[in-house]
Amino acid sequence: MKVCLLNESFPPVLDGVANVLLNYAKYLPSDFNSPVIVGTPRYPDADYSAYPYEVVAYPSFNTASFANGYRTGYPLQEKAVSKLAEFEPDIIHSHCPASANVIARLLRERTHAPIAFTYHTKYDIDLRRIFKIRQVADETIKAMVSNIEACDDVWTVSRGAGESLKALGFKGDYHVMNNGVDFDRGRVDAEDVRKVTEGYDLPDGVPVFLFVGRIITYKGIPMILDALKILSDAGHDFRMVFIGKGPDMELMQKKAEELGIGGDRPGMGKCIFTGPIYDRDALRAWNTRADLFLFPSTFDTNGLVVREAAACGLASVLVRGSCAAEGVTDNRNGFLIEETAESMGDLLIRLSGEIDHVHDVGTHAMNEIYMSWRDAVAEAYKRYVWLLEEKAQGRLREPETRATDYLVKLAARSMDEAARARRVRTEFFNDFKDTAIGMMDNIQEAGEGLSDMLERVSTGTGEKVQQVVSGTGEKVQQAVSGTGEKVHQAVTETGEKVQQAVTETGEKVHQAVTEAEQKVKSNLTFMSQEVLLNYENMAHDSE
Repeated sequence: MKVCLLNESFPPVLDGVANVLLNYAKYLPSDFNSPVIVGTPRYPDADYSAYPYEVVAYPSFNTASFANGYRTGYPLQEKAVSKLAEFEPDIIHSHCPASANVIARLLRERTHAPIAFTYHTKYDIDLRRIFKIRQVADETIKAMVSNIEACDDVWTVSRGAGESLKALGFKGDYHVMNNGVDFDRGRVDAEDVRKVTEGYDLPDGVPVFLFVGRIITYKGIPMILDALKILSDAGHDFRMVFIGKGPDMELMQKKAEELGIGGDRPGMGKCIFTGPIYDRDALRAWNTRADLFLFPSTFDTNGLVVREAAACGLASVLVRGSCAAEGVTDNRNGFLIEETAESMGDLLIRLSGEIDHVHDVGTHAMNEIYMSWRDAVAEAYKRYVWLLEEKAQGRLREPETRATDYLVKLAARSMDEAARARRVRTEFFNDFKDTAIGMMDNIQEAGEGLSDMLERVSTGTGEKVQQVVSGTGEKVQQAVSGTGEKVHQAVTETGEKVQQAVTETGEKVHQAVTEAEQKVKSNLTFMSQEVLLNYENMAHDSE
């Protein structure tokens, strides 16, 4: 089974959804012998050559300044779509409802492979942050939902995420498919923890709370700070570590200082902002060092960081009824609160005196809510098989006809025609190249034969001239041998001079022929290079 994976983010941009793609691309080939190909917008200077699978990077626009650092892909480039189509996928799996889903629909038109789509996050919140005009945001969200409804099988990472999607107007069914985590189950060795956390103000015996994620207000960070203020005012010491970066970093640091729980320098004080940490082993060490994970976000649809904390035996404080709280039992494998600073503050005051119990709850979390990526991808593969069986039996629901369907079909047909034209041009120029190379070889062989002939002629001519002159000298010497020693000496000297002159003449003839040979070879080489250069220019122009 061949799988095409599509998403807006991929390294060098690394977020939660990019991490999903990396793990699908890792375990589908290794565990199920399923080749994969990845399609994603191109980022400047990104190098995709090191991956063990092909990454097709299509053109993108720089929207990082107002789209939280992300570029926007251009999905209508024929070459990129054709490259993905040549892979002949059995399953197309899109992880974003924007350009990735447009490419998925174009691919389905060309390959007839079904589309699985995963709804990972509440895109509508980000869209409303980007588009300040309500009508523009509303229409963009409608287009996003329509793009999702065009897919054959819609997955969500939690039940709450599915209900959130329905609240936006989605009319279809959804299937809950949990994501996994790439942390191994278990706590990190104490010495490794010490190396990672040294240099930070973390006194022994003082509870350490942890948050990992984007530093942005809708993650519930203001509520965390207000709750910590309540804890501090109750006379309890603590350390709160925020790992991550985001648009509200300075705002949250300033709020901590105003509440009197900030640090006077980096790594010091009750609230510590480390910035982003990308090393996965270092993150495991921090999750092992902490006593409690604070994650009061109602924005997140799954909360992978909660499962990562659980992998290290770290319990989480979550808002009751949130997506991140699905599967968590209060006071058993996690702690549930109302969405208020007072509710969190009261819980932290109580738990600060029950650290052993907090650690026991963390152990239950590790054993009960942890899920590895290997297991998560295995569940996804089962769903792929089901989807292909439904398609084979003709049981896939027909998506409602929408205005964009005609445009997608038209674009797909245009791309098919363009791809066929490009293949014809490529075949023509390949044939021309073969012919040109054959002509070059024939000319070069002819030139080498002419060169050999000239060399043989020059060598033979010199030898024959030398033989004739040598024989003449001997005959003259015999004829005058009786006339005396002086005449003999004169003739001998004359013969030597004549022989020397002829030898020099032979050498000059040979040198002239050699130079002619070199010029012939040089001209042939130049002609060959010109033929190939002209071919390459023609081929380049045809593209």
